[in-house]
Amino acid sequence: MTDSDSAKFNVVTEEHLRVLGDRLINASGECSLSSSYRTLFTLKSLCQRAIAAANSHSISTSPRSTTSLLNNGTSNSESPSTQTPIISLPPNAEQVIISLLGKALHAPTVRSLLRHELAYVLGQIGSPVAIPILEEVLSDVEGQEEMVRHESAEALAALDSKGSVEILRRFVDEGGKGEKGKVVRETCQIALRKIEWNESEEGKDNGAIDRKFTSIDPAPPFTTPSTSTEIDSLKRTLLDVTHSLFDRYRAMFSLRNIGTPEAIDALSAGFLDDNALFKHEIAFIMGQLSHPHSIPALVKVLERPDESPMVRHEAAEALGGIAEEEGSSGQGTLRILREWRDKPEAPEVVRESCIVAVDMWEYENSKEFEYANGLL
Repeated sequence: MTDSDSAKFNVVTEEHLRVLGDRLINASGECSLSSSYRTLFTLKSLCQRAIAAANSHSISTSPRSTTSLLNNGTSNSESPSTQTPIISLPPNAEQVIISLLGKALHAPTVRSLLRHELAYVLGQIGSPVAIPILEEVLSDVEGQEEMVRHESAEALAALDSKGSVEILRRFVDEGGKGEKGKVVRETCQIALRKIEWNESEEGKDNGAIDRKFTSIDPAPPFTTPSTSTEIDSLKRTLLDVTHSLFDRYRAMFSLRNIGTPEAIDALSAGFLDDNALFKHEIAFIMGQLSHPHSIPALVKVLERPDESPMVRHEAAEALGGIAEEEGSSGQGTLRILREWRDKPEAPEVVRESCIVAVDMWEYENSKEFEYANGLL
């Protein structure tokens, strides 16, 4: 992108969007994974701008906040003087961008880690245009990995896609009772509960829900006070396998909203559970919180060789937003991330997550204005 008319990026054309799409899938073979990630979140931001403009709303991209971009949901505010410049987009920007993200979900150059992030972003953007794309990925049992299909099911619930209830039920019923397909099956169960909850009296009155985070979560927090007694009660619900996963997730997100070291300790206890889906969500939440108190628990998860790669990868990305070069804990989490990034025996998704996490740390400790800098 060297056109003089876009040098200041006040104008983004459809051709510029397609260039970003090529960079996203590494069409040239010369783009790093970190560059593709940054491009993804650039496209996410632009799509949200296009939707907001169409709805006559305004949005902001929080500068110098990796967690609001990669961990998708830290609530940030900013003054107009610090916002990124207003960008003019083509009238069909929403459709073009979502089409590019959908294309990337099937590109042979895009591996599972980035594909799963693509599905997540499609859910968070909030456009129903993404629904058929996500349904197709969820249905592609042979062509898409479980982690990507899980994220697609979760994204359908984030979009409150009532028309997807039938396909979600199908994968609950067809998943069987064994370990095979468990992650997708359980994600679909949670997704169905979330769509059902949205139609409940509580869901319709969701203004009462604590909105400390801007992400669209797979389950809402409980509307309860943030007391030490409540932390104990939420921890019991979190760890009680006789409760539904949906209710355990509600306890999880309630603890996230409390966000104290005591709440983080309660969340950390969940890492002893056997359920990979459950544990990966805890790691994601810790990434949103970006609290140094969570570092020891996340490092243990990352370094646990018998842990599911789905959980370990989420722990790595969470550490990227809070890593210490040496650190008061003396663990040198940045060094640990670099070590796992370079371990050939580590699962691919873990290595790649460490690549992204190190890039996150480098961004946080740089003078760069925004992580989502794909227009630069």
